[in-house]
Amino acid sequence: MEEERLILFAGHFGSGKTEIAVNYAVRSARSGRKTVLVDLDIVNPFFRSSEVRDSLEASGVRVISPNFAGTAVDVPSLPAEIYSVFTDSFEKVIFDVGGDETGARALGQFFPFFRKEQFRMFYIINTKRPLSANLEDILEMLRDVEQNSRLQVTDLVNNTNLSYDTQVHDILQGQKLIRQVSQAVGVPITYIAGRKELLEQLPENIGCALFPVHICMKPPWDRKLTEA
Repeated sequence: MEEERLILFAGHFGSGKTEIAVNYAVRSARSGRKTVLVDLDIVNPFFRSSEVRDSLEASGVRVISPNFAGTAVDVPSLPAEIYSVFTDSFEKVIFDVGGDETGARALGQFFPFFRKEQFRMFYIINTKRPLSANLEDILEMLRDVEQNSRLQVTDLVNNTNLSYDTQVHDILQGQKLIRQVSQAVGVPITYIAGRKELLEQLPENIGCALFPVHICMKPPWDRKLTEA
């Protein structure tokens, strides 16, 4: 895992950033590191890291989420507790950032703290989503996130997928497009994320690290079916 204490995951709706943030936090905690996951996604009402709070806390991850997350209140606010993560140098802190300019703005209010400490900001890209399917759209959203958060993306993650219908060729097609993004912004592709059985089928010379993902996040309708 990265040496930096502050790790941010951002990306457009459907990019899979929350899934990756949750997996990253669990691995950090299981490695023995004191770990906190900050749910800064005040935009998306469905795929929030707060929705799996119980399993995260069972894995040793402390969760800080928006006030009223998981309730019927439309516009949750950010708790003052978030400021505490910038004072404990022993904590590994993972931020799950909202998927558009509004979410990035929520992150931007903490800019003075990030300016004082090194961080990594991973931008997650799923090229199978409508607004991330071409170079121009991806670059526009990435730059919007940087502008509104006042922070620079340091790493790209290829999380191209069609949920359980994903094939290896989908990931490889996504990699080609994200290489163009990497060249355009001068930021490396650090990880290819996906289900372990798919990642094992990728060529050995793919050129970046693999990040196997255990599927934790499910939409409310799937959760209800499972509970029934």
